[in-house]
Amino acid sequence: MRYILLPFYYLWKIYFGLIFLVTLLLFYPILLFFILSENLKKYTFNINIIWSRCVRILCFYAVHKIGEETDSKVAKVVVANHTSYLDIFLLYSIFPEHRFLFIGKSEILSYPLIKTFFKQLNIPVDRSSKVKSARAFIKARRELINDWSIVIFPEGGIPVDAPRLSTFKDGAFQLAKSSAVSIQPITFENNFYLLSDPEIPRGFARPGLLRVHVHPLISAKEVQQNETAVTKEKIYQMIRSALPKKFR
Repeated sequence: MRYILLPFYYLWKIYFGLIFLVTLLLFYPILLFFILSENLKKYTFNINIIWSRCVRILCFYAVHKIGEETDSKVAKVVVANHTSYLDIFLLYSIFPEHRFLFIGKSEILSYPLIKTFFKQLNIPVDRSSKVKSARAFIKARRELINDWSIVIFPEGGIPVDAPRLSTFKDGAFQLAKSSAVSIQPITFENNFYLLSDPEIPRGFARPGLLRVHVHPLISAKEVQQNETAVTKEKIYQMIRSALPKKFR
């Protein structure tokens, strides 16, 4: 059945790419205007919410959230599994209650247009350099103090065997502990089946319902009391528990 649908998957990837490109070109001048002013930069989050919702509507992606955020107005570290580019872009319209920034691989800076606002609005990290990684960590702590939540995919990217969960890196949990903030675990249950990594030739791509699990908040007090390894394992199991059974 999957092979019969392959032509549709290819066409959907092209359609999604065109929608993303057209909306990017429409919103880019607006984002650029706000980025150029430090006083206006905070409003770019609302623009990204509108942009994200436009793409969702045009690509027929609905969202079903299981569970709700607690303390949505308090800055926190958000950790989630990573199986699709939808995880990043659609997060704005899924969780618009509190503004956030992404920590992402510096390779994103190689993409034209996206480079400008990702560098200005988010936190690229070059893992090949300990000094640059430390600078990104310090900037993330500063943004938490400035009341921005930080979103991190602790797998370090889309795993080769996605949607199976890969081993978590320590950075997100060390950041939460050193900053004395809570951690919000999230599971994207089926994003992989709606838009898999474009580098997978036979990967899934279609419209549909995104199922997002918002797990119980891990309080700042608990993060402080437990060892980083303990917190990391607990959150790993929470996120893993909401994946389809064959990938647990």
